[in-house]
Amino acid sequence: MGRKVNLNPILEDLDATRALEDLERVTVKLRDTLEIDHIVYHWVDSAGDQYGCATYPQAWQERYLEKNYHRIDPVILGCFQRFHPVDWKRLDWSGKVAKAFLQDALEHGVGNQGYSIPIRGPNGQFALFTVNHVCDDAVWSEFTETYGRDLILIAHYFNRKALEFESSRQPEQPRNLSPREVDAMTLLALGYSRAQVAHSLSISEHTLRVYIESARFKLGALNTTHAIATAMSRGLIVV
Repeated sequence: MGRKVNLNPILEDLDATRALEDLERVTVKLRDTLEIDHIVYHWVDSAGDQYGCATYPQAWQERYLEKNYHRIDPVILGCFQRFHPVDWKRLDWSGKVAKAFLQDALEHGVGNQGYSIPIRGPNGQFALFTVNHVCDDAVWSEFTETYGRDLILIAHYFNRKALEFESSRQPEQPRNLSPREVDAMTLLALGYSRAQVAHSLSISEHTLRVYIESARFKLGALNTTHAIATAMSRGLIVV
């Protein structure tokens, strides 16, 4: 974690991958190049099925799956509500369940510092790309400031390749949103409240609710947050 290294060879390696096993090798190479403890690409679909490649200890990977930790993991729960990279220190670890999970993770070799990049894929699919290490806050802050932009690019390269190798995760033909539905979802994605959106569009909140529910149905989304993420991933709205 000293001077900045050139990560272009990693992008070239990703372009050259032809199978999931190749992604595993790139994961290890990236970890070693950055001189950190772990790299993780983690996918959870709407049915709860999981896929990923990680340098975490095998015992922790097995325990995570066995305990269905994706249902309580503060990293997954926190990042699902966000569109930008998240330092783990910004997440809520105050609850009893979260504290117990964190303690279990640390005991299984997970580092105390983490930086996760949410990735929105086809049909609202959601993945996380994470870098993880053991160090103090000052060292970690310098690392994320140095490599933050590079990691975002690598994360999306990684996800694109993973989608190529998993045909069942390819996008379906999207159903178009109406102009009003696009307006409503865009304003919600920008952080407007429902009252503010209704006011901006000069409609009632009841009418707004109709637009949101219609958009959610077309996108096959579980809730409004999921609908926004799906619409962004398909390029139906831009923020």
